[in-house]
Amino acid sequence: EHSTVSRDILGEVLERLGAEVIPLGRSEVFIPVDTEAIRDEDVSLAHHWCREYQLDSIVSADGDGDRPLVSDEHGRWLRGDIIGILCARVLGARCVVTPVSSNTAVERCGWFDRVIRTRIGSPYVIAGMQQAEHEGMSAIVGYEANGGFLQQSELTVNGHLLPALPTRDAIIVPLAILSLSEQMNCPISGLDKLLPKRYTFSDRLKDFPTENAHQLLEPMLTDDDEANLAAARALLHDAFGDIVAIDTTDGVRLTLATGNIVHIRPSGNAPELRCYTESDSEETCIRLNRRCLAFLSQWLEKHQPLIKR
Repeated sequence: EHSTVSRDILGEVLERLGAEVIPLGRSEVFIPVDTEAIRDEDVSLAHHWCREYQLDSIVSADGDGDRPLVSDEHGRWLRGDIIGILCARVLGARCVVTPVSSNTAVERCGWFDRVIRTRIGSPYVIAGMQQAEHEGMSAIVGYEANGGFLQQSELTVNGHLLPALPTRDAIIVPLAILSLSEQMNCPISGLDKLLPKRYTFSDRLKDFPTENAHQLLEPMLTDDDEANLAAARALLHDAFGDIVAIDTTDGVRLTLATGNIVHIRPSGNAPELRCYTESDSEETCIRLNRRCLAFLSQWLEKHQPLIKR
């Protein structure tokens, strides 16, 4: 429960739908919760609570209640872009809109007629959903890597009408995950098997001045795709190996010959660079992210004169 404003309504909805609900961890003091960077203590608490109470899942949300947190029966928190895919399937979506940093399992699973990639941020996802509707698509939903889920179209689920709600909804996601677990007759940890094995990881390098970020990325952000790819290979080959494709929707997103992905972009609200990585192996994904941060740190050291003091 911590201090999220959705703690009461979440419990009430789940109870009225037949779940046995055990309130845990309520706090009257504000606790910041980042659904993309879950605190170590929340990871430990989830494992402990699942063992102690024999839970099927832990459900929560961030402070203002628009980004969900869902765990499996072992207390392992599911990543937002994975629960987004599963929720979209439960709702019968045909068109999915999601930022470019989300897991590529959404394309690889083959469940949807169309997947649209946008810049990072809910306003871009909403604009993408509206554009899809304008183009005549139906059953349109969107989600973000932070778990935020949006529904552009009116949908029919299990014979019931679900009105459109094109803003983040933290309740529909846990309901969909629990429903799918029941439908598939498997624990939540087993839902991973429905999707291609792709892992994502993200981290950031703080105190990376904006002017340095521009100097690093601008050669790869021109209007010429071939020139962008050539610049990326010249700068980053030694760090990451062969680069076969580049996407400049939001920052620089590189596809490597191995199939791994490295995505570098400046933060929109702080002097820092964010790094997102994706791979078929969780271990490789984390290692690749560490390598990216090490490269960025070394590059910054060589360009310190650009930092204003």
